[in-house]
Amino acid sequence: MTLHPRATGLRVGVVGAGRVGAVLAAALRAAGHEIVAAAGESDASRTRIADLLPGVPTLKPTAVARTCDLLLLTVPDDMLRNVVTTLSDAGAIRPGQYVVHTSGRHGLEVLQPAAAVGARVVAMHPAMTFTGTAIDLERLSAEFGGGCVFGLTAGDAERPLAESLVADLGGTPMWVPEEMRTLYHAGLAHGANHLVTLVTQAMEMLAAAGADDPAGTLRPLLTAALDNALEHGDAALTGPIVRGDVNTVRAHLADIRANAPQTLTSYVALARNTLDRAVTDGRVLPIRAAAILRALDAAERPVRAPSHVRRP
Repeated sequence: MTLHPRATGLRVGVVGAGRVGAVLAAALRAAGHEIVAAAGESDASRTRIADLLPGVPTLKPTAVARTCDLLLLTVPDDMLRNVVTTLSDAGAIRPGQYVVHTSGRHGLEVLQPAAAVGARVVAMHPAMTFTGTAIDLERLSAEFGGGCVFGLTAGDAERPLAESLVADLGGTPMWVPEEMRTLYHAGLAHGANHLVTLVTQAMEMLAAAGADDPAGTLRPLLTAALDNALEHGDAALTGPIVRGDVNTVRAHLADIRANAPQTLTSYVALARNTLDRAVTDGRVLPIRAAAILRALDAAERPVRAPSHVRRP
């Protein structure tokens, strides 16, 4: 069956009904596409299919691939190549069929086995954190008023279909060159995943300092800081490092070591990066920067026992 690139009402099958797959399939269903089958091995996946895709049969991956016009692959990055190869070798993927994956890291190369049998391939990664629940359906089209951004990679012939799918999902397309897919994904992971680690560690420090509600204490500050950073970049930096307050930085390091030592390594690493950026744009004088750097270096040295304490 040959499909017009902007066809509506596609027969869609999804392999990997995890947090992303079940939600995207539900959104495509709401946009008028038919979800003909889904594959999911775990109890959690089967529950998501029942909750978000009621009435959709759960089949084996090869059976899903054979029943659809558009195959949506939402499996983990490291499994993707094996899944594509297995389905292609089994004859489950056919010429003219659309095969779309949602990996951030991968582009079209990972879909080569499908392309080799004549399938039309697309990489379509949603730049959003998913819960795997109906909450995500609103977030897809409502994120910051413009919809979730989708990192797209496709050939010229498949571009209209890719853009049409993103429009159906209420999102915004961003075209990513094949050779830049990994860097694109690294930027998202660095910003989102490491932000979670940073915020969690900040809450641990506040809890150690006696805060009853660390999250509530941080929320207004972090919300403003995030908005300012997205709007102004480095110009949004504030705090003791940008002000060159060496003694405050030393005091931070001492108290962190004493009360929340598990956060010291990341504090020092991020302080170094912040200092580099503040020196580069001229907000911290070199003499103060050198003093802060010595304090950070000292904080990373192992604490030595006093000379009068005998070692066992």
